[in-house]
Amino acid sequence: MTFDFKGKRVVVAGGSRGIGRSIALGFAQAGARVSICAREPNALEATCKELSAFGQQAHAGSCDLSDGPAVVGYVGAAAAALGGIDVLINNASGFGSSDDEAGWAVSLSVDVMATVRASNAAIPHMLTAGVGHIVNISSISGLRPSTRTPPYGAVKAAIIHYTTSQAAGLARKNIRVNCIAPGSIEFPGGSWEQRKTTAPQLYNAILKSIPFGRLGYPEEVANVALFLCSPLAHWVTGQTIAVDGGQMLGA
Repeated sequence: MTFDFKGKRVVVAGGSRGIGRSIALGFAQAGARVSICAREPNALEATCKELSAFGQQAHAGSCDLSDGPAVVGYVGAAAAALGGIDVLINNASGFGSSDDEAGWAVSLSVDVMATVRASNAAIPHMLTAGVGHIVNISSISGLRPSTRTPPYGAVKAAIIHYTTSQAAGLARKNIRVNCIAPGSIEFPGGSWEQRKTTAPQLYNAILKSIPFGRLGYPEEVANVALFLCSPLAHWVTGQTIAVDGGQMLGA
C-alpha cells in the first residue's frame, strides 16, 4: 500500500528509536515534513538525518517528555519549524514496571500526561489547518491484566479510554483520534532484544504465545499509523487497533 502525505506536517513525540522512529520514517518516505523528539541526543540526531534523506524538511528537538513545559515548548517549536501541525503521534512511554511510587510516577508523568500535554498543544494548530489526526500508542497490556507490569498496563488502558474521549470531543472539529495497541515488538537495542539474553525464559514464553512464531517489527505498527492518518481511514475514529500478530489470542 502506498501512502501520500506530501505537504503534511507530522509530529512524533518519542520518535528517535523503535516504533516512533519507524512511524516517523514512514511519514517522511510518504512525503511529509516530520518533527521528532526524544531525550537521547545521539539517537535523535541519527534519526533526523534519516528523515532528511527522503528530501523533506525534518526537525528534531531534545525533550524530556515527563516535563510539562518542555513538552509544550517542543510542540510549539515543531509547529514553527514545519509551518503547522496536521498529525500528532503520541508514542511516549516511561516503561514503568515496578508496582511502587517510582513505577507509577514515571508511567503517569510520561505515558499519560505527555499524551495529554502534547495533544493540547497540537490541537490549536490542527484547528487552524481545518483538519487533524492524532494517533496514541498504547499496548495490548492495556487490554488485559498485567501482573508483571501493573503501572504500565494501567496507564496504557487509560490511553485507550482517553482516545475515545478525545475522538468524541474533537469529531465536530474535523480531528480524528485513534489508538494502536502493539504487542511485543523487537528491534535493535529494544527491551525485547535485551531480554533474549537477560530474561530468556520470559522471551521464549512470549515468543511461544504468538501464533506466527515471531515478535513484531516496528514497521508493522508504523503501517497501521499511516493508514489511520490517511484518507483510507477517513471514517475511523475513537478506535483501538491491536497490532500483535494474534498474541492476545493465546492469552
